[in-house]
This record gives sequence, C-alpha cells and structure tokens, in this order.
Amino acid sequence: MTSRRLTIKDLPLSERPRERLMQDGASVLSDAELLGILIRTGSRQDTAVQLAERILVEINGLHELPRVTADEIKKVKGFGPAKAVTLLAAAELAKRLSNRFRVEAVTVSSPGDAAGLVMEEMRHYQKEHFRVVMLDTKNKVLGIEDISIGSLNTSLVHPREVFRPAIRKACASVILVHNHPSGDPTPSREDLDVTRRLCEAGKLMGIEILDHVVIGDGRYLSFREKGLL
Repeated sequence: MTSRRLTIKDLPLSERPRERLMQDGASVLSDAELLGILIRTGSRQDTAVQLAERILVEINGLHELPRVTADEIKKVKGFGPAKAVTLLAAAELAKRLSNRFRVEAVTVSSPGDAAGLVMEEMRHYQKEHFRVVMLDTKNKVLGIEDISIGSLNTSLVHPREVFRPAIRKACASVILVHNHPSGDPTPSREDLDVTRRLCEAGKLMGIEILDHVVIGDGRYLSFREKGLL
C-alpha cells in the first residue's frame, strides 16, 4: 500500500501556519512556517513545514536563500523543480522589495552616490542593463526603473520608455545608468549618441538628466565629471 503525501492539513488546527497567519498575522510564524505556506505540499515522509525546516538547515539559514540555485535546492530530499522555483521567486521578490526600501531613503549628491546604488548588482550582469534613477527636487531617490536589457542603441532606449516612469513618479530629474559587461566603463559611440538624444528629449519635457553613469567592474564613469553631458 502506497503511503500518501503529508500536507499541512495533517497538522493539528492550532499548528497550521495558514490558519495561524489569518488569525494572528504573519509576524508570529517562523521562517520555516512561512516557507511551508509557499511550498504548499510535503513529501511522503514530511509536511511542507518539515521540508522547509530541512532546506533552511541545508542552506544555512533564510539569509542564504537568494544565493542558492534551483539545482542546489533540488538536491535536498523532497524538493523538485516546482518547489525550487517557488522559493527562488520568493527570495527574488524579497530582495527587490528590500532594495526599493533601501534606495528610496537615499539622497544623491554625487556620481559616486548614484553608482553606489547599483554597483554591486550591475557589475556582475552579463548583458547591458539600462536603468533610470528618478529624483525629486532635493535629489532624493523616488525609485529606480529598468528600461531595457541588451546592447545600448536608440531602438532599445527610446525616450518614451525612459521618461514614462519619470512622468508617472512626477520626478524633477533623472540619472541614467547602464553597465558594461566587459568591466570597462569607457563610453561607446552608441552610449554618447543615446545620451545626447535623451538629453534633448528631457529638455523638451522639462525633466533634467543630471548624469549618465556607466558601471564597470568595481568602477564607474560619470558623463558629467568627464564633461560629456
């Protein structure tokens, strides 16, 4: 006779994390219980919460979740592709939310400040990512928006896409940011052409482009500091 898969419903009512969350709020749940809600089902031997406890032990705690891969998660007994991608998606959402709270409390007073917001993330990208840092009248960050992924050119980085989030946020100015996967932040001819075109569009729309910062591997180049803006 085949044993059935254990679920959270097999737990006593007082120990079911979903019910406890609804009654007392998410803050009362442990890391394993929260993960157990996300992965939903257990294995033939363990409930979802017990599987969550196992993965937390294997990866050395919740803080390590954003650093592990799907293949590493699948090596843990009871975890297949579906559970692995669920955990990685949750980790990515948490990271993005954390980054937004972090950057939106920052005031940018120099190109180094702008580079520091994105350096550790963007220096490792294998493709060019173009972003817009949106600022209020006091240069406080209102948000950072992804515009395009791929080699910088006028078709990918269209003024409409760049200024749409800036208008939505009612920002006073923006800083353009993109990375060079080669690690060398020296701007290309395409970088210069795109920047000139966007500056012209910004003047027409009343949104100033304060700078264009190119991210390399641990270093950056500021168009304004180099007299290119």
